Amino acid sequence: MFFKMRKYIPLLGLLLIMSSCSEYQKVLKNEDVKAKLELAQKYYDEGDFRRSNRLFEQVAPKYIGKPQGERIMFFFANTYFERGDFNMAGYQFERFVKSYPKSEKVPQASFLGAKSYYKLSPLYSLDQTDTDKALVKLQTFINMYPDSEYYDEANKMAKELTTKKEKKAFEIAKQFNKLGHFDYSFLTPSMAAFDNFISDFPGSIYREEALYLKFESATQYALNSFARWKPERLKNAKTAYNVLKKQYPDTKFAEDANKLLSKIDEELQHPTFNEERETR
Repeated sequence: MFFKMRKYIPLLGLLLIMSSCSEYQKVLKNEDVKAKLELAQKYYDEGDFRRSNRLFEQVAPKYIGKPQGERIMFFFANTYFERGDFNMAGYQFERFVKSYPKSEKVPQASFLGAKSYYKLSPLYSLDQTDTDKALVKLQTFINMYPDSEYYDEANKMAKELTTKKEKKAFEIAKQFNKLGHFDYSFLTPSMAAFDNFISDFPGSIYREEALYLKFESATQYALNSFARWKPERLKNAKTAYNVLKKQYPDTKFAEDANKLLSKIDEELQHPTFNEERETR
């Protein structure tokens, strides 16, 4: 008997799916707003965010200004988030916060809106517009809701995005430094990029390396300068070395840094400058 019944189980499942689809299509096409809302809530509770989203989209405008509107608009925004449509989720959560600023759901909506932009943040090597927007949203949430249950997660995401921004800025500066080995005109933007990085990210994990590479760029810039500019630039490079050693007395770049320093001291003590070596 069991084996006879078992062959009908797939058929029963198919009939249930067809019945569900039929119900969805029927409610979707009719004008009964209450029926749409009930089915939207049913699908939402079941985790079917695709169909609940479509139904909430239809009923949400009908409940603007009504008591149910707040709940519907929050659920509507969250269906986008659960589906992974983070552009729309961020937009809809922002709308919710603006429409219902006194709602008890505002902290959660603010967090989920910020998290939506966090999800849109690309690899560090790409344009970081979405990362900047996410950081602003996360920092606003952190400042406004320090007692929120989402506070720690928001801090963690903000730290991750800040590290990504650091990586982006650091890699740009490093690229100028590398190019400067072949074309001395890149050494000026290299030093400027490292200065900006050190100023913008004082607690960065890349700070020690940035200080060393700034010194390296400054040294190469000085050594390849016209004679009349070389003494001042050598002294500037030596200052960069002193900054590195002061902040990192046991720097892991000590061996390479000391070799460069020896070249600087040698030039300063025996200034045989070649005016035909040009820097830009």
